[in-house]
Parts: sequence; structure tokens; C-alpha cells
Amino acid sequence: MDESLSTLVNCEKLSLSTNCIERIANLSNLKNLRILSLGRNNIKNLNGLEAVGETLEELWISYNFIEKLRGIRVMKKLKVLYMSNNLVKDWGNPLQEKYASDQNSWIDEAAKRVPKLKKLDGTLLIKEEEEEEGAN
Repeated sequence: MDESLSTLVNCEKLSLSTNCIERIANLSNLKNLRILSLGRNNIKNLNGLEAVGETLEELWISYNFIEKLRGIRVMKKLKVLYMSNNLVKDWGNPLQEKYASDQNSWIDEAAKRVPKLKKLDGTLLIKEEEEEEGAN
């Protein structure tokens, strides 16, 4: 990505889709960037996004060659992520991996983290409060 991007200090939305960009770079001066569109390029990883990790809310990065989500954790305000048609083979599931040996713990932990969850993996979840209400 071109060094001249660093002059766009007030830029909030930046679309660089359908280019031949191979790596994310030169974003460190874009302190107000909220939306970044990099779809249809030749990007292989998310390195370089840490420069906008504090402000970026939307990342559009579909149709690239990304294999791993390494670097996504720096996106503190990310609300929207479009990254279809990449090369990610394993999205991982840290909750399931942590509790893989005990299926009930995995379901309980997921239900705690998402209190309004009604179904998980096709199984209806009944919360303790709902069981008590049904008994009364």
C-alpha cells in the first residue's frame, strides 16, 4: 500500500478494493479510520491492521488469500467483518476446544456467555429459571 496513504489523517472511510495490494501497510497516521474496504486484492494476512486497531469498526476484506485470522484481536472496536471467499480452513472455536472432553460444560459455558441463547447446535437450551417457572 502506498506511503501517500499516511497523508489522509482525517479519513474515516477508505476503499481500496479491486487492486493488486499484497500487504496491509502505511495506515499508522489514519487515526480516524472507521471503515476499511480491501476486498478483491492479493492480501495473505492481517498484519498491518494493528495501526488502526483502536478505531476500525468495519473491515471488508473478502476475496483475498487470507488463511488465518492472526491479528484480528487488535481490532478493539470491530463490529462488522466481511471476509468471505478467503482461504481460512479452520475458524476455531475456543469455547468448544476448551470443553471438548465435557460436552455439558461446553454448553453451560456458551449459555452463560450468551444469556439469550435458545438453541445451540440444534439443541434447545432450557435455563434453570425457565425450568423453575415451568414447575410453578
